Amino acid sequence: MLSFFFGGFFGFVSLLLSAVLYFLPTIIALAGHRRNTLSIFLLNLLLGWTFIGWVVALVWSVKK
Repeated sequence: MLSFFFGGFFGFVSLLLSAVLYFLPTIIALAGHRRNTLSIFLLNLLLGWTFIGWVVALVWSVKK
């Protein structure tokens, strides 16, 4: 029973950390009050699964 709890807990934590890492460009855009936050979010959501789309969204979110 203890292994079920820790497996579920660490699985949930891993899922949460993965989601934060995946949406890192969106989080940076929100924190920086970027004008194109919605566009960055949509790019991150739709093309973030490709590494190139994620990098483009990240660069766009930190660009002044």
